[in-house]
Amino acid sequence: MSFPLPPTHEALTVPEVMRALRLSRFKVYDLIRTKQLQSFTVGRSRRVPADALRTFIQDQIEEAA
Repeated sequence: MSFPLPPTHEALTVPEVMRALRLSRFKVYDLIRTKQLQSFTVGRSRRVPADALRTFIQDQIEEAA
């Protein structure tokens, strides 16, 4: 399954995650806050590892099955 991620990005911004999941900014931060989606900060910038996003999506697919 192919996900709409930039192929060269290892860490995604919140807006990139929002576009990939088609979710609101609030919901993405809620997923981060509840530790459902891994992230890290660099200074004041929040980043989500591309692998963490793929894992989150895969987990959601498995839960729905």
